[in-house]
Amino acid sequence: MSSAKKNSIFPGFGLSLGYTITYLSIIVLIPLSAVIFKTTSLTFSEFITEVTSPRVMASYRLSFGMALLAGFINSIFGLLLAWSLVRYTFIGKNLVDALVDLPFALPTAVTGIALAALYSKNGWIGQYLEPLGIKIAFTPWGVLVALIFIGLPFVVRTVQPILEEIEIELEEASASLGASRWQTFRRVVLPILLPALLTGFALAFARAVGEYGSVIFIAGNIPMVSEITPLMIITKLEQYDYAGATAIASVMLVISMILLLAINGLQAWTAKRTGRTR
Repeated sequence: MSSAKKNSIFPGFGLSLGYTITYLSIIVLIPLSAVIFKTTSLTFSEFITEVTSPRVMASYRLSFGMALLAGFINSIFGLLLAWSLVRYTFIGKNLVDALVDLPFALPTAVTGIALAALYSKNGWIGQYLEPLGIKIAFTPWGVLVALIFIGLPFVVRTVQPILEEIEIELEEASASLGASRWQTFRRVVLPILLPALLTGFALAFARAVGEYGSVIFIAGNIPMVSEITPLMIITKLEQYDYAGATAIASVMLVISMILLLAINGLQAWTAKRTGRTR
């Protein structure tokens, strides 16, 4: 008898595994394989030309650069927001907690229009930034604002349960041994939170890389300046250049997988060092 069957408390392990593999194949593996398969209709030189054109390369830099920056910003402020929701009681706390999930509920087009209205030249916020020489809407910074907005809940909702599990006694013991607040946070709390924080970062990054609806309204979609890679794929599809679209998509897929594997590897290493299983 295999160890999987021996240790399982539920019957039908083989059947469950079969359903799982079949489901993942239909939903994930086959569509991704279709992208790679369609790309093979291009010769190698045609593939390189498609995925390394100056306009496409600029979209890579914008999409992945802003996704990483948004993930980093969300990791910091998502941690602060989760800390406030868990450790403090204040008026309107339940409302703030509910508003965290708002980006999940809003259609992406509504998000994009709302952000563009806020940060445009005549918007509620943009009208005060414009005299200072700060332009958000229809620039790469608008892309960053949109990606921060849609990615924040992933960090908060990932870190929040771990914070709730941390016992206050650990911090009190650290303080009683003479540690400052910063030392307690850095040496006691942060190592426990780090795996969850990296998970939230990975989720926010993955969502940001593929985001389309909330970005195109505030980005301005200026060639070589504020065009994201998903928009380049849509443009290729509108031109019936399916091979070109899948070529760009395959590059996005490979880069995203490499970055996510690196983040997950760092998360596993951190969890092992801190003695917390994933």
